[in-house]
Amino acid sequence: MKQVIKNVVIVGGGTAGWLTAALLQKVVGTSINITLVESEAIGTVGVGEATIPPIRLVNQVLGINEAEFLRETKATIKLAIKFENWRTPNESYFHTFGSPGKSMAFCHFHHFVNRAKNLGHESTIWDYDLNYLCATQGKFAHIKAQDPVLDLPYAYHFDASLYAQFLRRYCQKLGAKRIEGMIESVQQHPSGDIAGVTLQDGQQIHGDLFVDCSGFRGLLIQQTLGVGYDDWTHLLPCDRAVAVPSERFDKTVPYTRAIAHKAGWQWRIPLQHRNGNGLVYCSSHMSDDEATHSLLNNLDSTPIGDPKVIHFKTGRRRKQWHKNVVAVGLASGFLEPLESTSIHLIQSAIVRLIHLFPHQGIDSAAVDEFNHQSELEYTQIRDFLVLHYHLTERDDSQFWRNIQSMDIPASLAHKMALFKQTGKLFREQNDLFLESSWLQVMVGQGIEPNDYHPIANNLSEPQLLNMLNKMCEVKQEPLTSLPSHDEFLKHFCKVT
Repeated sequence: MKQVIKNVVIVGGGTAGWLTAALLQKVVGTSINITLVESEAIGTVGVGEATIPPIRLVNQVLGINEAEFLRETKATIKLAIKFENWRTPNESYFHTFGSPGKSMAFCHFHHFVNRAKNLGHESTIWDYDLNYLCATQGKFAHIKAQDPVLDLPYAYHFDASLYAQFLRRYCQKLGAKRIEGMIESVQQHPSGDIAGVTLQDGQQIHGDLFVDCSGFRGLLIQQTLGVGYDDWTHLLPCDRAVAVPSERFDKTVPYTRAIAHKAGWQWRIPLQHRNGNGLVYCSSHMSDDEATHSLLNNLDSTPIGDPKVIHFKTGRRRKQWHKNVVAVGLASGFLEPLESTSIHLIQSAIVRLIHLFPHQGIDSAAVDEFNHQSELEYTQIRDFLVLHYHLTERDDSQFWRNIQSMDIPASLAHKMALFKQTGKLFREQNDLFLESSWLQVMVGQGIEPNDYHPIANNLSEPQLLNMLNKMCEVKQEPLTSLPSHDEFLKHFCKVT
């Protein structure tokens, strides 16, 4: 007999736990009781300070005031990621949240740029990308434009620990219950389902559905239920990171920096009160001491904390929902923060759970669908990350030589070959990354298409150049009236 779901227990706090509590409490809360168990003694990993645009929709659903959110989490605006040294040393490109120009129903804008380039007229897709223009000039404001060609998609950089505290206050106002304590043991029903957890002080907490937000250890999903793990280090070999905060800059850029080095890459994330810094690396090519030394010697400002080494294994749980446990966040898997997907994977898992919420009890069909969608999402993001590494011309270390020669997933190889041969891109169903994202990374990493869509030939050469010039002017026009990023933050969220 199925158990009606009334009591939901979230094991673990941080961004994963409190975002789960917030969305469940806001959307499903009237029919369930939510209890979150966490210990102040367990800190956050702290690599999730950069996000992607869907977080804005989540905040809107929660009814969060953007100015208050920016102020309380010390957040800044993120328009793009700047990739430095990835194709070759001393070369860079941007992956923005925007898209070049304005695409037609059957032909993306970049085909017109490619045709013009074949005619000898030099321009790049970024010349027609408002996000790129604003990022490189350090400008931002909310643009209220009638024409979607002037949309300015954005996300945030924020302090992950402050974000978790912000969500905790939000949840407790809505009625979510928090219990402080370390879990001593886990109890199971004869069926294998989780019955409850016992804290070190002897307190017992029972539930019908458990959400495992316990981080890498996966207290319920792995240590108790043993679902197994798909290890993807053969595709994404970096397995460690060292992180340290540093003093903020005088000017705050509205983008993340991802700087490749001989055995991985380094992130630089600007916040209102400090900078987030970290070095992602492969331990078989760089020691912890060497990574720490490299990070500290490549900071743009003075460190204000001690470096922290984080061990991880890229991959995913073979089942993210098993029996009455749903794994969210690091408990469900890990994909390095190269494209800032960590917090998005938390959000999408919770949204998926809400869509499939087992009101009258857990059904195998719903569990199977949840796991299918989760696997597809992780796999598609994995392939996009592999693209950055594999599509490189670097030959300055064994790390990069190994990655160039490794076997890649067939789906990724096909997408690269299709773009190289025809210039065409197609978004797979539910792929997080749009065609414009794949376009920017493929072009930025050095793929030059051999062809373009024949629709681009419908314009004469003068018409083509006139169209491109006008599009460039349209994209440039807002820049004169936009404030700097720091001016926006000062006036919009009253930053002092």
